[in-house]
Amino acid sequence: MDKMNDRKSGSVVVVGASLSGLMTGIALAKEGLQVTIVDKVSEEPRSGSGLQVDGGGFTQTKTEKLLKNLASGGKRSIQLWSSIESRLRDEAQADERINLRYNTRVQAVDQDEYAAWVITDQGEKIHGDLLIGADGHNSQVRSMVAPHKPDATFAGYIVWIATTDESDLPEEKRPGHHYPEVSMLESHSGFLFGSIISPANAVVGSASRRIGCTWYDNSRNDVFRHLGCVEGSVVHHSLKGMDIPEEIIRDLADQVMDYWSDPWKSAMLHALENRNLTGIPIKEYVPDQLVNGRIGLVGDAAHVPAPITASGFNASLQDAVDLGKCVTKGIEGMSGTKALKKYESLRLDKVRKMVESGKSYSRAFGLAGR
Repeated sequence: MDKMNDRKSGSVVVVGASLSGLMTGIALAKEGLQVTIVDKVSEEPRSGSGLQVDGGGFTQTKTEKLLKNLASGGKRSIQLWSSIESRLRDEAQADERINLRYNTRVQAVDQDEYAAWVITDQGEKIHGDLLIGADGHNSQVRSMVAPHKPDATFAGYIVWIATTDESDLPEEKRPGHHYPEVSMLESHSGFLFGSIISPANAVVGSASRRIGCTWYDNSRNDVFRHLGCVEGSVVHHSLKGMDIPEEIIRDLADQVMDYWSDPWKSAMLHALENRNLTGIPIKEYVPDQLVNGRIGLVGDAAHVPAPITASGFNASLQDAVDLGKCVTKGIEGMSGTKALKKYESLRLDKVRKMVESGKSYSRAFGLAGR
């Protein structure tokens, strides 16, 4: 019997229905497990920037092929976060082994010798043989796995994220269809990665692409601290468009005019005018462990690399794939804790090296702005 359809006894609760949570849920369901994915957000579509997705290889498992096909058709490319999320969500909702629950806020996480569970703000207890935290940078589950090290730390710089529809730009400012998928520009306070993101099945010449701007900025740390976004080494929140002070908007626009070229100049100016951008204080997290008993971590809950590494999404996908490999013998009883320990042995050293690879850059770039 094909193991992709072989039903096993055992259940898993996944906290977080973003990309890593959806991929993990899909990977575990493909191993025959019953999966409940919970998230505090609503079912409304969410936006996001472009992500670098690695291509396929010759040694992929069926689950890895499936996830990479859902992410990018199995090709190395830049993909919109929202497009990947939509395809993963459709796959999860079509799988009878996955119960995808939005508007479900987790208040507490715990475990004993036999099970792990969450308690929601409505007092509901949702339990499984295993519990996986896929709840991002500010992971609540992480405090159960690594109570000595619960927080990701500020890397010392900001990234401004903006995407603009190609159709919103004057025709003469739009990039040609042989334009590089990714470009890099420098300025006196950082640099910008510009990306051109084509939706799936886009018609050439239809002006349906998105122009992404990812602008690294080490000159405004004091402003973000003053506004309460960063306190000490802890990041509390990002700065969304309408909350960005007008003085910063004007200053950013001046720098764009002085340093950027089109299409990035026009795309960023349009985003600034419409306040369609977010300022994100960058975090890093090097894990000491990925599991504790019946509770494990994947994705940004487990490891937070500097975005300069362009490795976060692909590491999250590999977390899901390797966790799936580790549960093939089931997860009931002691098999569950053994499966998580095996997962940790496969991933911990790799993800620690991944995060460390970006920290030297963060130290140099972040300190330069202080």
